[in-house]
Amino acid sequence: MNGPFLQRSGEDGGANRSVEMVVPESQTPTGLNDEGGYFVTRVDALVDWARKNSLWPLPLGLSCCAIEFMATASSKFDMARFGAEVARFSPRQADVLIVAGTCTYKMAEASRRVYDQMAEPKWVISMGACASSGGMYRSYSVVQGIDTFLPVDFYISGCPPRPENVLNTLMKLQQKISRERPVSARDDGFNKADPASARPAGLPPTVLGNAGVRDAIRAGEDQRGEQRSQP
Repeated sequence: MNGPFLQRSGEDGGANRSVEMVVPESQTPTGLNDEGGYFVTRVDALVDWARKNSLWPLPLGLSCCAIEFMATASSKFDMARFGAEVARFSPRQADVLIVAGTCTYKMAEASRRVYDQMAEPKWVISMGACASSGGMYRSYSVVQGIDTFLPVDFYISGCPPRPENVLNTLMKLQQKISRERPVSARDDGFNKADPASARPAGLPPTVLGNAGVRDAIRAGEDQRGEQRSQP
C-alpha cells in the first residue's frame, strides 16, 4: 500500500477503540520520503532548469509595446508563473533584453551598450513589429530591425503584441534553454552569431563607435581571414 492507511487497535466490537495512523516508509515508488532521499539527474539538466526558471528581463521600453509588457507583468497575466517577474533595469542583473518598441538610430548605440554590459548567458527578444522590422516607420531615423546590431533569439509579432504572445515567447525561450548542454558540450548560448561580426556592412552608423561592436567586427574579420587561408 503506497499511501497512509488506518490500523485499528482494541477488541473487536468494543466501545473504546483507538485508530492509529500508520505511514509507510516509502511514500512514492522513487523512494523519496520525509526522512530523506535522493534523485538522479544530469548536471546539464540541473543548470538548464535553474536558468530557464529564473529569467530576469531588462525591458527596454522604447514605445507603446512597453505598455503591453507592463500588462504582462501585472496580476491578470502573472508573468511570475515563469520566474520572469523580476524586471531589472541594470544590465549586470539581467538575463533577457526585451526591446519593446521603435528603435531609432540614436537609441541603437545605447541599446547595444546595454547588451554588451549584460553577463553571459544572455538572450534578446524583439517585441513588436517596430523593433523587428521598423514597422510603419520607414524613415531615415528608425532602424529597420534591431537584428542589424543585436543577435535576436525570438521575434514577437504584433503592433503591439498581446500579453499572451509575450508569455508564449517566454515559454519558447524556456524550451530553447532546456535543450542546451552548458557543461558537457559548452552549448550554453555563448558565441551566438553577432550581426557585428557576421554582417558588418549592415550595421547602423551610430553603433560603430561602440567598443563591443568594434571587437566583434575585428573578430569576424579574423575568422573570415582564417577561413580564406585554409586550403
